[in-house]
Formats: sequence, structure tokens, C-alpha cells
Amino acid sequence: MIPPESHPPLLMPARPVPTAEAMVPAVGPVVWHGAWTTPMMRPSTAPWFETWAEQGFTDQSLRQVVRIHTGGAQVRIRLSNAYGSAPLRLTGAGIGRTAGAAAVHPDTMRTLLFAGCPSTTIPAGGRAISDPVTLPTDPLDELTITLYFKEATGPATYHQLSMTTTYRAAGDHHRDPSATAYTDTVQPAYGSWYYLEGVETSGQHPLPEAVVTFGDSITDGFGATIDGHDRYPDHLAQRLVTAGCPHPVLNAGIGSNKLLTDSVLGGDAGLARFTRDVLDQPRVGTVIVLIGINDIQKTNDPTDGAEQNSPPVTARQLIDGHRALIRAAHTRGVRAVGATLTPYRGAAGWTPEGEAIRGQVNQWVSTSGAYDAVVDFARALDPNGTGRIREELHIGDHLHPNPTGYRTMADAIDLALLGGRANERGMGRRAGSGASGLMR
Repeated sequence: MIPPESHPPLLMPARPVPTAEAMVPAVGPVVWHGAWTTPMMRPSTAPWFETWAEQGFTDQSLRQVVRIHTGGAQVRIRLSNAYGSAPLRLTGAGIGRTAGAAAVHPDTMRTLLFAGCPSTTIPAGGRAISDPVTLPTDPLDELTITLYFKEATGPATYHQLSMTTTYRAAGDHHRDPSATAYTDTVQPAYGSWYYLEGVETSGQHPLPEAVVTFGDSITDGFGATIDGHDRYPDHLAQRLVTAGCPHPVLNAGIGSNKLLTDSVLGGDAGLARFTRDVLDQPRVGTVIVLIGINDIQKTNDPTDGAEQNSPPVTARQLIDGHRALIRAAHTRGVRAVGATLTPYRGAAGWTPEGEAIRGQVNQWVSTSGAYDAVVDFARALDPNGTGRIREELHIGDHLHPNPTGYRTMADAIDLALLGGRANERGMGRRAGSGASGLMR
């Protein structure tokens, strides 16, 4: 039995949202759309894999590749020093179309300015928005952003799991279209994004509102193909483009993230970061929420030394957390779509008690009516209700989908719930059946 609803307040972010005084001013058109985003994290002394976050950068150029989900005539970037302990000095920056690996198409290279200057200083806890540059783009284009830091940055605000290769070069190569100098990458090549919080585009006509996917590593895309852009939000973006529904899809997943508590490996709690990472994105209309499995299984996962002593959670606590997210979304006029927690029987952190909690949370998500709509990811990956992800749909750990599993998840989403018009044939199928994919 689930006890009566309680109403915990939405937690405040661990670090205050930057004020106008902490923002670097930018000029440009009024209407900007989020084309790509990633949540920022504090550098961890015990990351899952090697990163450059703890050491930072000194007299080095950093080249990062992203795939945008909407196009336009102009582009600008957002940089974050949210977890920096000192001001961050950026010496130079540029953007252009990716030409493969670390190379950039020379005729597309643009120098990025900040309030008219080629360099900028971002206060600790602040962010910078570049001035717009003319660079025509289309949905699903790959862009390369290059940052040069002459002075030592100290530990870097970053996103740990990018599933794309990030490149580093000694010295100033931010205007160099060639990949020759960019010989340094991290191995294993899961990759990370550093300081780059978002890419925005603008054009002559406003686009439909953005869809933000919020969650943990299953949203972040662990198990996807390196540089393959085949996470579930990527597949969703591809479906929308194919169907003629140009909603930007913004990925707000963080690997190892929990809903209720901060994590050494997974960043600020979902409750703490929801406003910043979801509601404060440009022109958000819908959020798809898939979070809570780490609150359940991180308590018992023997492979996760930094997290295994986390206090146990109850279904009631997770449900109250979801209710807080829904209230926050509705306060901002954002539609909240709930997703059932995916199976994990066979994973290192599975227990019968945890499975019971997952079942109670999924029952509430599916039947309570608290969410505006529901997508049944659990059924998509486990159509027979065994409590296990189908063998051909996970990476071998019984927890994370593989690229085929991520495509299966994206295909389970009824595009009609995202607004606008959809002309995709077969839209609206329930995952694993021919019925509606949404339980309302």
C-alpha cells in the first residue's frame, strides 16, 4: 500500500542559479531555440572513468563535437562555470561544421565573441552566452566547438558521460580547421563535455516548443555507440525530423543521477537540478521524466563503492519526488510525461525489495493520472513482464539498453503527446503491442 501523498518542496540547487550580474551579456535576436544541451556537474575525485575535469586546462585547445536537433540561420553557445571555485578565463573560441573527428570545414569556421570581445572571464558560479554568428544549420547537423584556455582553469565544470570523443591540443589551435594538432583523447573513449552547457539557434520563424528528456544514464546514453548519436533522445529527435515535427529534443540526463539525493558520481539530485536543467531551457513545452532506478539500486550495488552505503528509499519517497517535479513543471506551463522505470533483474544492484519498489512506482506512474501522459519504457524493453530487459536489447549488464534498446524506447513514444502535427505511419503503437502507447 502507498501511504497518502505528502508534498516535499522542490529542493534548491546545490549552487545558486547565476544572477544577471553573473551573466556575460550577449546581443542577438529575441527568439532563440535550444539546439543541444547537457547538464553540468562538479568535477569528481572518483569518476567512473578517466576525465580531464580534475586537472583542467592550461595553454590548451579543447575541441568538442555535438549534434544539434534544430537548425537556423544563426548560432550561439552557452558556457558554464557553475562549479568553478574561481573566475574562468577563456582566451578564444570558435565554431564550425564538423568535417570528421577533430577536423572542421574551413569555410564554416566562425570566431565566437562575447560582448564583442574574443575573450571573456566567467565568474565562479556564472555562465557566458556568446554573441550570435551567422552559420546556417539544419537539424541533425554536427557542430564542432573549440575553446582555448591560455591560463590555468583549475578543475573544470563538466558533463562526465558524453559518448562522443573530445579532443585536446597543446597551444592555441582554436582557429585551426585541421585535426592534426588534436592528438590527445581520453581512453576509454566514453568522453566528457567541458564548460559547454548549450548550443542555441535562431531563424526567421519560431519553432515548436522543445522536448526535454530528464533522467539518469539511460537518458544520458551509456551503452550507446561512441560518436554514433544513438541514445534514446537521439532516436526521438530523428523520428521527429522524419515526421516533419521540428521539436528540439534536449537531453538532460546524467549518468548515475538520483532523484532524491546528491551523488558523488551522478551530480546534484534530480529534484535539485530540475529547474536549471529542464525548466530554464529555451522554450520548453514538454519534459519526459525517467528517473529513480539509481535511488533504488545504488543502495545495494556492490560494484559502486562510492554509493553503496546510500540510505534505502521507499516507493512513497520516490512518488513524492515525482509529484514535486510535476508541480514544478506545471507551474511553468510545461507538460510532464512520466516514463515507467525500466527492468534491472540480473544487474549487480538488483534485490527483491528493490524490484517491489520499482513495481509500486511504475503502478503509480501508470495509473495515478498525476502525469499528463505516460510512456511505458518498461514494457518496451520487457514486453513479457519478466522483470528483465530482453537479451538483445541491453549491453550485457541487464541495466543499460544498447543502441537497439534505445531505438526501441524512442519508438515507444507517441509523437502526438509532444504537440504539433505528426505524419509518421504507425505512430501511436504501444510498445510491444498494437494498442495506444500512452496510458492516460
